Amino acid sequence: MSLIARIKRFLGLEAEAKREEPEKEKSEPVGASKEEVEKVAEENAKPRIGYIHLSGCTGDAMSLTENYDILAELLTNMVDIVYGQTLVDLWEMPEMDLALVEGSVCLQDEHSLHELKELREKAKLVCAFGSCAATGCFTRYSRGGQQAQPSHESFVPIADLIDVDLALPGCPPSPEIIAKTVVALLNNDMDYLQPMLDLAGYTEACGCDLQTKVVNQGLCIGCGTCAMACQTRALDMTNGRPELNSDRCIKCGICYVQCPRSWWPEEQIKKDLGL
Repeated sequence: MSLIARIKRFLGLEAEAKREEPEKEKSEPVGASKEEVEKVAEENAKPRIGYIHLSGCTGDAMSLTENYDILAELLTNMVDIVYGQTLVDLWEMPEMDLALVEGSVCLQDEHSLHELKELREKAKLVCAFGSCAATGCFTRYSRGGQQAQPSHESFVPIADLIDVDLALPGCPPSPEIIAKTVVALLNNDMDYLQPMLDLAGYTEACGCDLQTKVVNQGLCIGCGTCAMACQTRALDMTNGRPELNSDRCIKCGICYVQCPRSWWPEEQIKKDLGL
């Protein structure tokens, strides 16, 4: 079994891979011209992915490069990492199919502002990678960020400055969701990517979203998924409903995103779980 077939089987995409095989045979006709060969090679080229780190804790980068077999094979053999301060020895920003942006952007940092705007011009798709990039997370309400002075810098999600195509929330996102998102991109699986596309404009988050958007709407089933997803233990389940400790909340939004009554459609949950 080939590497790509094993990865697709692991991610539950084996059926799609089998349906694609006849099409690949058709794309390699006998006696093809040079132009046709170059076109096929271009169509089958590995996606070019870039990585930008702005203002954050690098937890998203650690999740991206986590030594899980599936993620290591995916990043090594199915995509080309063409840009990234810690991943590629390259100063000039190249053209990219997908750019992962980690961290919020500091409005007083001219270099970050310039890099973010150049990225939007060079990348076909821009992904707010992690909650700092998507919502600002803890950096939005910090004083001084990661620098000692000045003490009142401003940190905002990247969608406040550029158009963002999709968001991958989490503090940090898990290696599994990163792998599945990239494979969905490889397969042009827009159904799987649709929730990430919908979250691109969701730039403000808080644990109180559960109260206003789920509990108050009569949607909460008391499953506790939100509390289990919270990395800072800012949520407790009291009488079958989430209760927020605002002092612990870092406003990453992962509790609302992970709630099965928020934005995951039933058919996508079944597909993801192989039901």
